[in-house]
Amino acid sequence: MINHDFIKEISLATPSKIVMLVIDGLGGLPDPKTGRSELETARLPHLDALSEKGVCGLADPVAPGITPGSGPGHLALFGYDPVSCKIGRGVLEAVGIDIELEAGDVAARGNFATVDDKGIVTDRRAGRISTEKCIELCKHLDGMTIDRVQVKVYPVREHRFVVLFRGDNLQTELTESDPSRTGVAPLEVKAVGTMARGTADIVNQFITKAKEILAKYHPANMILLRGFAKKPQLPTMPEVYKLKPLAIAIYPMYRGLARLVGMEVARTGKTLEDEFETLKENYAEHDFFFLHVKGTDSAGEDGDFARKVKILEQVDGLVPAITALEPDVLIVTGDHATPAVLGGHSWHAVPVLICARYCGPDAVKTFSETAFIAGGLGRIASQQIMTLAMANALKLAKYGA
Repeated sequence: MINHDFIKEISLATPSKIVMLVIDGLGGLPDPKTGRSELETARLPHLDALSEKGVCGLADPVAPGITPGSGPGHLALFGYDPVSCKIGRGVLEAVGIDIELEAGDVAARGNFATVDDKGIVTDRRAGRISTEKCIELCKHLDGMTIDRVQVKVYPVREHRFVVLFRGDNLQTELTESDPSRTGVAPLEVKAVGTMARGTADIVNQFITKAKEILAKYHPANMILLRGFAKKPQLPTMPEVYKLKPLAIAIYPMYRGLARLVGMEVARTGKTLEDEFETLKENYAEHDFFFLHVKGTDSAGEDGDFARKVKILEQVDGLVPAITALEPDVLIVTGDHATPAVLGGHSWHAVPVLICARYCGPDAVKTFSETAFIAGGLGRIASQQIMTLAMANALKLAKYGA
């Protein structure tokens, strides 16, 4: 892949504007009952119209056959190598809720979960408890000191929270306690190498204490931890692309990721309509906009095909709010596929649409996985989308004589 030093040399600061609409978990698979995917089932007149005007294709977030997490999936969309640029989920969540990470801090993403009387996980999300309940439970867990390590617990949203471990010589080479499925017990956190043994012991002590405290708070009577990480140093989008980027996202993890790559993060409301209105309100002040839609991913993870279809149709209905602004480049894609029939992220390539004056339209007329196979972009790496966006916005100088 082309490196950032090269892109930095040929990037141009221009008035042209790029909007990247990221529909989280966009890709899907056919419903066995109908033979049609979520995109093929949904009525999407505005996205279909954009497909007819633009150039379409499929993108692999990491590589063919590799199922990405949200972090790598988004990093690739912003032009970063998702393999070499590793950001742990805990850091993304922490930065997303404005936690100031100090050197040496280890952050982890947490879920409140449900276990039965045998300690078996029956619900990894504790029935998606309310954010208010999450705040209450975090207060019960916050403020421990274990072997001279401070443990801070911060609510995020619904069942999600962040745990921050602050002390000397903490390591991140740890396995996760989240088994990523129900019907089994939470996993013991283990050190990957001898250096992290002390940290693993501290984390396991915290989990044991948390289980004791939460025993009376069914369904949120257990915690699952993953994504142990420290804050990385990345080249920023303003440095590399000479952009003034703005992120519009509701969920903290995506806000955190945007901050780590140098985006300003907008204040926005809690609904899709709020996000699109925030784009309009801030449109004059920036030249790159990351607009994130979360609901499609959540519906896919819940295995709710109909809900994912409904949210796709809701997004389609808001597309005219973007086109009315007449961006020079409009990209519509996803960070990964989340087929409802699988109930989770998958390795399938993700639809990508680029609509711009100079994009060179193809013959595609509908916004779907099957239609985009024949698109002019072909099958590309998600990491290439950013340079294509920059090129279509006339923000890249010619290379060489």
